[in-house]
Amino acid sequence: MKLLLVGLGGIGQRHARNLRALYGDRCELIAHRVRRDSPVLNDSLSIDHNHGSIEERYDIRSHETLEAALQERPDAAIICNPSSMHVSVALAAARAGCHLLIEKPVSHTLDQLDELSEVVRKNSLVCMVAYQLRFHPCLRLAHRLLNDGKIGRPIACRAVVGEYLPGWHRYEDYRSMYASKRELGGGVVLSQIHELDILYWFFGRPKRIVSFGGHFSDLQIDVEDVASTLFAYDGMVAHLQQDYLQQPPVRQLEIIGSDGRMAIDLRSPRVLAYGEAGTLIEDQSFENLERNTLFLDEMKCFVDAVQTGHPVPVDLAAGRQSLEMALALKRSMEINAPIVMSSAA
Repeated sequence: MKLLLVGLGGIGQRHARNLRALYGDRCELIAHRVRRDSPVLNDSLSIDHNHGSIEERYDIRSHETLEAALQERPDAAIICNPSSMHVSVALAAARAGCHLLIEKPVSHTLDQLDELSEVVRKNSLVCMVAYQLRFHPCLRLAHRLLNDGKIGRPIACRAVVGEYLPGWHRYEDYRSMYASKRELGGGVVLSQIHELDILYWFFGRPKRIVSFGGHFSDLQIDVEDVASTLFAYDGMVAHLQQDYLQQPPVRQLEIIGSDGRMAIDLRSPRVLAYGEAGTLIEDQSFENLERNTLFLDEMKCFVDAVQTGHPVPVDLAAGRQSLEMALALKRSMEINAPIVMSSAA
């Protein structure tokens, strides 16, 4: 396969490393780069001084323009540029016949998503949104336990995700990151949109959303760094706390059911589940889990879908659901009122 990487920052280089690890020289890598100021990074997002350039490290041919890259007729495009630029690049690649792996969130607005969906459908393309937490063994186990009715009917959920923004990428000034800039689609709501995808995966589309938050810290950013949100479903409510501030980082989910409860800690990582009368029914840890395993499984899933036509866990329609939830959340913060979610298309 010939694969086009659009953007070679932290996540773009991770995908390049993983493609080389999985397929070696059986895949041909090309890239479209704009900034060209990212250093060569390793899995821990520290600078690798043993290689001169990203192109040399991963055997990539780079192009200054997207048009030049697409003239090479790549089989698929992996879109890793800032969120605000995803859809325009995805449209151009899809029109050129490329299958798509789009980093989350799929965009920062709904603009042109219908058009992209139509091009993907018309050209019979795979379009996968890169929510690697769909491959996390803790969440897969919890999802199975929930679907099997092990804690009964879900009634309430509490989720929290927090991580100190300046500690995300030690190799760059946090003030220049896309997550810090409104114009690039940053802010805690969109940058930590994984949790919204998890809520959609576990419980579906909410009926109403109300959120409070904003830029409350001393971080030098122009986006919200705290959001506290309630999601109302039929017979259930969920609460999500997001922030750019917590040290050490935290990522947890608790689900309360009619017959028990589950506690999922993605940092440990561990799943605890209790049935009736507080009886322990599941206690499973994944102590040796390496974070990059999720990205490897994600890439294998995408390549398999391209080669075989198998479905992907988050297609464009599913990726749109979490984006619509995020935009409703942000709108609720702006107007200080609940947002009623329309029926899913």
